Amino acid sequence: MDTTAFQDRTLELQRRLKDDGIDFAVVTDEDSIYFFSGYHGYLYMDFGRPTILIVPNHGECLIITPTMELEMTERMSWIETIMPWQDGVGLEWRTPLDEILNGFTNATVGIEPHTMPPTVRNHLDTVLEAGQMVDLAPQTGDMRMIKGPEEVTLARHAGKVAEAMMEAGRQAIGEDVPEYEVAIATTSAGTRKAAEILEEHYQDPLMSPNAHFLQIMASGPDTSMPHHRATTKRLRRGDPVFLCFCGMTNFRRFKLGFDRMFWVGEVADTKHREMYEVAVASQRAALEMVRPGVTAEEVHFAYADVIQEAGYEFPFRCGRSTGFSFLEKPQLAEGDKTVLRPGMVLAVDGSVNEPGFFRAQVGDSVLVTQGGYEPLTSYPKTLDDMIVA
Repeated sequence: MDTTAFQDRTLELQRRLKDDGIDFAVVTDEDSIYFFSGYHGYLYMDFGRPTILIVPNHGECLIITPTMELEMTERMSWIETIMPWQDGVGLEWRTPLDEILNGFTNATVGIEPHTMPPTVRNHLDTVLEAGQMVDLAPQTGDMRMIKGPEEVTLARHAGKVAEAMMEAGRQAIGEDVPEYEVAIATTSAGTRKAAEILEEHYQDPLMSPNAHFLQIMASGPDTSMPHHRATTKRLRRGDPVFLCFCGMTNFRRFKLGFDRMFWVGEVADTKHREMYEVAVASQRAALEMVRPGVTAEEVHFAYADVIQEAGYEFPFRCGRSTGFSFLEKPQLAEGDKTVLRPGMVLAVDGSVNEPGFFRAQVGDSVLVTQGGYEPLTSYPKTLDDMIVA
């Protein structure tokens, strides 16, 4: 696997640390660890086992990781110095971390406080003086906001995986089909498309192609619950069916947002038709605003104006930036005055909701370009095209 991009990002972080007077960074967010080191695990804090990346403002970096992950870390990452720790032995990960901290007197330490596991933060609070820790998130967030060439390629490939899942979901929809069968079809299609792209374009033997996220989907009146999961419920004629791939689109750890609505056989309720057209129009208004120089909240307001003018309540955010995390900077929401720049990847939604009755939503991911945006996901959204015969 080519590790040049990971190394270049780390060198840039070291430059920023030095410029800001930060002696070293303690990186604990698993997506940030991957962004800089190339290492990705499968257990991490869900099983109480932190991995910690140490980045000094100059010199060699190192990784503290569970012994059981040592071989994977050595094979995945370009970083050569790895300090393993074992469950139940001594102070576990605290021992190597304290060894590093003791080597610096009155050091200024950069952390990402909002994503640092509480266990690690609590320990740092006991071994560092007040004021030694500074927020590193502005630096890392800014670096991750503009995608490099490698990430742009990943985003385009992730879009192909998302489209394969959407088409498989559409093909699986039908009268008397259980929701979970639609979810199985999307998972299989996403895995196969990811495997195809991995084998054709990447030399990455430790990266799994398997789609692994509990499918967000809903049918009938359950569509008013945005994050409903697939159940044993069977689809009926006239049912609306919402398919969301904002969690499942995760190709080589790069995430996108992608949503569509379908109907089984027919649109039986005219109110569905009206609300769906408002959702599509709200997304169209937002996309028309996406270009360099526009602020994130201006995109949101364009979307919100369409929804409110149609008589519906002020909606949640229009979208968000994605990358190696599901949520990155900026958010397409009121109050986010981040100026859009080429290289950002944005998930842009259109939606309208009537609680307990129906929710219409469409969503796509785009790459901000010099002249506007490039679609990363593409699928029909004209109402007649969303009716599954």
